[in-house]
Parts: sequence; structure tokens; C-alpha cells
Amino acid sequence: MRILIVTTGSRGDVAPFTGLGRRLLDTGHEVAVVAHPTFATLIESCGLEYRPLPGDPEELIRARARATSPDESRALLTAYVDGLAGGVEDAVAGGADLLLTAFAPSPLSQTAGEACGVPVLGTYLTPAFATGEFPLPGPAGGTDLGPEGNLAAGQERLRSADRLFSGAVARMRERLGLAGTPSPEPLGRTRPVVHGYSPLLLPRPADWPAPVGVAGFWWPARPLGWQPPAELVDFLQAGPAPVFIGFGSMAPGEGARLGELVTAAVRRAGVRAVVQAGWAGLEATGDDVLSVGDLPHDWLLPRTAAAVHHAGAGTTGAALRAGIPAVPVPVMADQPFWAARLHQLGVAPQPVPFTDLTAERLAAAITAALAEPVRRRAAAVAGLMAAEDGAGAVLAHIARIDEAPDH
Repeated sequence: MRILIVTTGSRGDVAPFTGLGRRLLDTGHEVAVVAHPTFATLIESCGLEYRPLPGDPEELIRARARATSPDESRALLTAYVDGLAGGVEDAVAGGADLLLTAFAPSPLSQTAGEACGVPVLGTYLTPAFATGEFPLPGPAGGTDLGPEGNLAAGQERLRSADRLFSGAVARMRERLGLAGTPSPEPLGRTRPVVHGYSPLLLPRPADWPAPVGVAGFWWPARPLGWQPPAELVDFLQAGPAPVFIGFGSMAPGEGARLGELVTAAVRRAGVRAVVQAGWAGLEATGDDVLSVGDLPHDWLLPRTAAAVHHAGAGTTGAALRAGIPAVPVPVMADQPFWAARLHQLGVAPQPVPFTDLTAERLAAAITAALAEPVRRRAAAVAGLMAAEDGAGAVLAHIARIDEAPDH
């Protein structure tokens, strides 16, 4: 089959799909990934075809931060989503037998699939169906409102997200000659859906629709021929396992402030550290600190003692897989949700919200994460997760779609 994977957002929204794509490629499918141009090299270095999706998510974050009014911010977002819609149209028009879509672009993927007669399978990295069992991730901070409150708040969260796409979807349907309007059900209308995170981290709610499952993580692929930098290998061999510190695509432009804070925290905690620049341009200094760029987490994290991170879905999974404690420093979106789950799972101390981050609090959290009970729990969870095969579950769904009589 010709399989098209559609995803949008930051590196954490793209990297897991390189691993899923490689798995599909290895089983004989043709695979292309539709993502922003900044990720073209990442995708192609993993041996996958790349198709462009307009927009730069880092620049969108910066532009909205500079906006002088809510209307200006909304106009920026509307233009961005319209660009995504055109990109998805063009990508699907290039040929596909099946679309795999991340959650955010799912209304656009569903519309393009409908127009081209191509089935759509949701491949979501975060929970995206309302439930009474827990509050959906979002800006409200994940306050548990009880079964009825969680369900109602989750439904409103999805309706609100859907409204961001409603104008673009209406214009897209008109361009593609589609009559009428899609189902009034919010973003969750895509069926079936496979969620790409571990049920150990977040079990599947009993009140979710039947065609919606939780499969386990699918892991980012390493670029073909990748080798670790000699400087990093030497640093790792020169002393005790360091702590990894990185905030991914968060806090662009705050590198200097964060660098001073991290340097002081590392010194206070008495640990060595590997510090990843990310979009913030984070750099720390000191004899026991090494600053690095993007590196495969599956290689680096098992060689570290703990991971300080923003609790994005991908990094959350990578630290769990490595069997190391986490120090979650959530910034926005789904990050407070995953940070809370890590603490509840016993593999992390209390999260430190990014807005409350100080050198003293970060040093204390690192020390708490390195305590023996947390380390033992992290290793145990990793052992249980090793039996999961999230990509295999996606392959099973694809096989059923391929065998369907109307396909």
C-alpha cells in the first residue's frame, strides 16, 4: 500500500512517526511523511519519502507571542491552518491508498481522504476522546472534575479545538467539491484510532468508543548511518552517568536565561549533565556539563541517570523506555498532563512548572529523582513496557483495512 502519514507541530510531533514509517517500510509498504519543511532532513535521513506541509511552527509561536491583540493572534492562526489545509490537499493528490493522521491535522486529513476516496486511520500521540475517567490534556492544567465534569470538559475541549479548523475545513470542502458538511461530532470523528502511548502510562478508558485503542509507543527511528559525536562518547566515559537536560521545542529565545539557571542547578545538585539546545538554544557551562544538539534519545537516555524534560509525549516515552527517572518541567499544552502521569506512576518527583523554575527547585527535583525508590520504579516500568509493540498494533489495523471488501 501507498501510505501517507500526516503530522504537524514540533519535533516531538514528527519524530515518532519516523519509527512507525520505517516499520511500515520494512514490511513492504510505500511510505511518505507529510510535515513542515524544517523536518525534511530528519524524515529523509530515516529513509522515508518527505512531502511538504506549509508553515513553521517555531515562527508561529514567536509571531503569536509578538501579536498585539487577540484578533491579530487569531488571524495568524487562521492563515497557518489554511496553509496546512492546502498542503494536505496537495500531498494526498500526490497519491495514497491510506492516510495515517496525527490528532491536530485530523479534520484536514479526513476531508482530503473523503474527497479522494482514501481511508483514514487516526494515529494519535495524546488522548483525544472525552472520558469521565480523567481530564483531557489542555490549558486548564488537568484538574480532575469527577466523571461528569471530566466528560463535559473533554467534549468542550474537543469542540473548541474543532472550531480552530472549521473555517479551513469549510473552504477545503468547497475547493474539493464536497457537498454538505462533515459530522457535527468534534475532532474525535476519525475512526478507527490507535493511540501511540503506553497503557502503563495511561490505561484505555472503559467509556471510549470501540474502534479507539491504546497500543503503546512507536519509537523514533535513528537516521541511517548515525554515529554519536566523539566528544559526547568521551564525556560519558569520563565519569558517572550524567543527567540529561532538555526542553525540546519549548521556550524559544530563552536560552541564555535557562543556561545560567541550569548551570547553577547542576552545580547545586552535584551532578554531571548533558544539555540539549532545542529551540531555546539552551547552553550550560562547566567542567561537568556538555552542551549538544539533537541526538537520538534511544541511544543517549539509557546512558544517563535521569532526564529533565518538558514532558512532551515523545520525550516522556523515551525516558520511560530508557528506565530512568524523569524531572518533568511542563510548559504548555499536553505537558502538564504527562508530567502529572509520570509522578503518579512513581517515576518522577512532583513536576516543576516551567513558570516556577529556579535553580534551587530544579536542583532539589534532580536530587529527588535520583533517590533509589524512584530509580527502581523507573527500571521496573521500562521492563514492563518492553513487551509492548505499538507499531505492531498499527500494522494490524492496516492489515484489516487492506483486507476490507471495499478497499
